[in-house]
Amino acid sequence: MNIGKPRRLGKTIEDIEEGDSLSLTESIEDKELLLYLGLTNDANPLYIQHDYAQKTEYGKPIVPSIMLMGIITSAISKHLPGPGSHVVNFSVNFVEPVFHYETLTFKFEVIKVDKMKDVVTISIEVVNEEEDRVLDAVVMVQPPQVTITDLEEKEGEINE
Repeated sequence: MNIGKPRRLGKTIEDIEEGDSLSLTESIEDKELLLYLGLTNDANPLYIQHDYAQKTEYGKPIVPSIMLMGIITSAISKHLPGPGSHVVNFSVNFVEPVFHYETLTFKFEVIKVDKMKDVVTISIEVVNEEEDRVLDAVVMVQPPQVTITDLEEKEGEINE
């Protein structure tokens, strides 16, 4: 089943080089938090109850760790390598908690291109407004695969 029009694929393994990078800024607002919590049916009071969170070492509600990982995988799917890519390994270190309403900068850099395994390794560092590092991650991603149909379409464009 093909819904909608075909979407342009992201960068293939041939188009990616070590040092390729991406930086994006995300604000963690109530709307995103409530959508995530509703979708996952996660009612952890540490994420949503101010009175509970005040009694913890954090002092106020924190952003779910998996939600931050979702922002990373979304950027990989949309930008680097882009549509058609697939995360095959995810290693993450949550350095500091992230609180509601923080603005984070996600810095992505391709640190390895393995054409034999058809995988790129991307390093991610996330900092808050104060430039405090809150998260480090290393993600192995299989870039979009070039299919015979893709090659035929590209050849057709060249011949026109």
